[in-house]
Amino acid sequence: MRYLTKVTSPDKFSTQCLILGVFEGRQPGESLGKLDKSAATAIKSALKKRDISGKSGQTLMLYDVDGIHAERVMLVGLGKKKSLSAKSLASAMEKAVSQLNDNAARDCALLMPPEFADTSSLYAAARDLVLTAEGQLYRFDQCKSKKDRPAHPLSKMTLITGSRTASTAVRKALTHAQAIASGMNLAKTLANLPGNICTPSYLADQAKKIGSNSSKLKVSALTEKQMEKLGMGALLSVSRGSREPAKLIVMDYRGGPANSRPVVLVGKGLTFDAGGISLKPSANMDEMKYDMCGGASVIGTLQACAELQLPINVVGIIPSSENLPDGAANKPGDIVTSMAGLTIEILNTDAEGRLILCDALTYAERFKPAAVVDIATLTGACVVALGHHTTGLLANDDKLADELFQAGNDINDPCWRLPMNDDYSRQLDSNFADIANIGGKGAGTITAACFLGKFTEKYKWAHLDIAGTAWKSGDKSATGRPVPMLMQMLLRRSKLAE
Repeated sequence: MRYLTKVTSPDKFSTQCLILGVFEGRQPGESLGKLDKSAATAIKSALKKRDISGKSGQTLMLYDVDGIHAERVMLVGLGKKKSLSAKSLASAMEKAVSQLNDNAARDCALLMPPEFADTSSLYAAARDLVLTAEGQLYRFDQCKSKKDRPAHPLSKMTLITGSRTASTAVRKALTHAQAIASGMNLAKTLANLPGNICTPSYLADQAKKIGSNSSKLKVSALTEKQMEKLGMGALLSVSRGSREPAKLIVMDYRGGPANSRPVVLVGKGLTFDAGGISLKPSANMDEMKYDMCGGASVIGTLQACAELQLPINVVGIIPSSENLPDGAANKPGDIVTSMAGLTIEILNTDAEGRLILCDALTYAERFKPAAVVDIATLTGACVVALGHHTTGLLANDDKLADELFQAGNDINDPCWRLPMNDDYSRQLDSNFADIANIGGKGAGTITAACFLGKFTEKYKWAHLDIAGTAWKSGDKSATGRPVPMLMQMLLRRSKLAE
């Protein structure tokens, strides 16, 4: 959908649907003062009929309202006035956007609540609104022979403000949000595709297509022979059980000074994970196509960086493979040698994500990174600990951890830091190798991070476990997280975020 901003009187703006916010207690707030007398009287009259109370998400459609040029007026409940925030506005607009997408209106205009008095709150409100709207409008139907799409889909939204200063803040937010939403949609689509289509080679091809559209983004994909020469024994041990060749996708975005050290994002790209010889239960195994959501989020983030031409250097590394049972597959008890030279005893072949990530994290050293963040659907234990709302965060650097935590809070993509120390790391001790790939039943998310930490001692590093937040189980749809968190961090580092 197209998003615009305009400084105008809402009652004089021509649109198929003008959206006005109403607070609990049927209070239109300061919005009423932006309408002419006849329009304000008509809105007050409609509110007196008590068809809407103002609770968050409630809607009431009015037609041919006196004094308003718009064909329709939609009143949307914003909840309690004192609780108005960017998040509450976006939440309230979810149902409104969905409803408009299913009716005959192709364009709409929202009067931004005048209660957002400063540019920072306006920026956040407009940004979150676009991300929410795009989430409602996203459809995945590429694999259906018949597309069930709205007859008159919503195609344009204008955000009306009262001043040029406000409009400038909103315009900036729209630019950022549309790029973030586009990155999220790409991540969702890659994740939603089935494993027989979205293979490691397919993932590499999609990344290369993005690179072909930007002079600042160079994309390559290492073959298994190239990885073998580098000594990536851990990563290649996972791909041995699959007919699909592994790929190490490298997306090198250079928008900053040549001598500026990049932020490196490493995303787990298991395009299908059956667990290997340690076979997963059959129930819901189809959802294991989502085991590449970390890699998808990195690809989506790099696309957004290129679209916004961020003045920063960012490298995306996506180790991609399948994990299947086969005569050549890893067996419990096998010992493999990583690129870093550490030997790993494989006690469970379903703990394969850390095996492909550890070699990618070692490979990241060559970029002399300012910071490295890996993103992975790594442990079911994270779902037990934090559910499906919050991403797990572990790090070897407090400042980087705080940076990600704040970025997540700022853009409604939250994470929570878990401890990580030598007491947990000792659970990975092996009798036969330098390290075991699992640490027992307790603290599975933490010991997985401790494993990765063995390969990240040469730089500042953080780990995001998105096992609970990357997709919605049940209705089975990818979320595109944590593209917003990553982009907010990069926008802040670029000094572009409000």
